[in-house]
Amino acid sequence: MRVGPVSLEDRQVRDLLEAHQRGMHEASPPGTSFALDLTGLSSPDISIFGAWDGDTLLAVGALKQLSADQAEIKSMRTHPDHLRRGAAQAVLDHILEVARSRSLRRISLETGTNETFVPAVELYAKRGFKPGEGFAGYENGPHNQCYHLAL
Repeated sequence: MRVGPVSLEDRQVRDLLEAHQRGMHEASPPGTSFALDLTGLSSPDISIFGAWDGDTLLAVGALKQLSADQAEIKSMRTHPDHLRRGAAQAVLDHILEVARSRSLRRISLETGTNETFVPAVELYAKRGFKPGEGFAGYENGPHNQCYHLAL
């Protein structure tokens, strides 16, 4: 498995990110999903990474620069045909390496609270993320929760 930057020009990348956005809207009550569409992900402050097995995309994740010392994880998604192969973990580890190389001090994320989000929360907790206060306009509530990792 190799992990590195991906392009929104790649059809597999676009398809997986579009599936992610649909899935987040299906799993969240109206107004509580903050998954970015392809236009939002094309912002210059966002870097997108993917895990590949040969020519097959396994998973994606993005890093959104919030300030000189803080960033946010966005759009983490594993293709359903490739779950439990370590692809999401590999993408998250790569994102954390990139964050450290940029001398970031904190990386944060917002996610949902229902059972759909349990695997993601478990992955983040294994890497040291802790629940915390809202950030960047997000608020914790019955359908949203924020996590942070000091780097």
